[in-house]
Amino acid sequence: MKPNTSYSRHLVWYLFFLLAIVPATGQVPARDQNVVLIVTDGLRWQEVFHGADGDLLDKEHGHVDDPQQIRREFWREDQKQRRQVLMPFLWSVIANHGQIFGDLDQESKARVTNRLKFSYPGYNEMLTGKPDPRIDSNDFGPNPNLTVFEWLNRQPELSGKVAAFGTWEDFSRIFNQARCGFFVQAGWEPPVEDGSDAERELTCLYQTTTHTWNDLVYDSFLQASLMNYLKKHNPRAMFVGYGETDEYAHQGRYDQVLWSAHRVDAFVAELWNTLQSIPAYQGNTSIVLTTDHGRGSGLTAWSDHGRNVDGAEDIWIAVLGPRTASLGVLGKGTSVTQGQIASTVAALIGYNFSKSGTNPAPAIVQAIQK
Repeated sequence: MKPNTSYSRHLVWYLFFLLAIVPATGQVPARDQNVVLIVTDGLRWQEVFHGADGDLLDKEHGHVDDPQQIRREFWREDQKQRRQVLMPFLWSVIANHGQIFGDLDQESKARVTNRLKFSYPGYNEMLTGKPDPRIDSNDFGPNPNLTVFEWLNRQPELSGKVAAFGTWEDFSRIFNQARCGFFVQAGWEPPVEDGSDAERELTCLYQTTTHTWNDLVYDSFLQASLMNYLKKHNPRAMFVGYGETDEYAHQGRYDQVLWSAHRVDAFVAELWNTLQSIPAYQGNTSIVLTTDHGRGSGLTAWSDHGRNVDGAEDIWIAVLGPRTASLGVLGKGTSVTQGQIASTVAALIGYNFSKSGTNPAPAIVQAIQK
């Protein structure tokens, strides 16, 4: 499985384009802006800030099919080069023009507070602004709590302009699809068709492809679906959830974790580039990129997470957009929580989620300084 080489070839173009639009972005009123929350499930802070772990690039501990190939692709002696080659958009664009939290080497903390350290509790915390002790299983039913996206959809200016896309079928319950009032596509649910040949072909792929995971569609399928929707419907607030980084980690396939993280980075680059090419989004859109939980460390615990796994509470959060100062990696003394993501998403487009009456955690102040 190869990375998106076309992305690498056009990285210089992405940087040039971003630099061209950044100076004008501060002139857009907050209420005229847009936001996308992007989550890559279970991707550790260690890979984000260190790049590939050399101790896992083998058959014994990382179950790597071709250790020599994976080393050629992702191993560099220098740590900064390793993380750059793994996630080039994050480190060439977001790190230079936005902010990244959670580098424990720099004493920057970003943590979940739900203590369970797995997906449904994590998504609930980040989307509602606080943990809920009732949500103690991934099999929990429809979310009884108000997510920031449901609340935004209730605002007159944003009604009908909110959408959520997730590879995991449980997003239909996390967003409470029956109640939330906005478009949710989750798991293997086929995309909405408009009669075009491209969408008919994509629907056919959803319906005829063998499922590696019954509850999780491939990241690439979701990417195609959300990009089609974005161009046609122009949502103002959107959620995107990728899942392969978590699934391959649970399988102990470190090579596929790296490939998946690399592809997610390319998907985010494609999304950002597309947003900047559409007048409705150009220069007035923010993205928040994060994960729902961390994982353990060492030769075996790296693949696991949960209540009893040390370190699985440590996450990372990246923010890029016109309201976010270019501070790069936040250092010593910085401490943020997963629950702050909900209010940050709202604040980036000029809304105060505390007015929901649900007592969410406050927004990350550094991310909305402009």
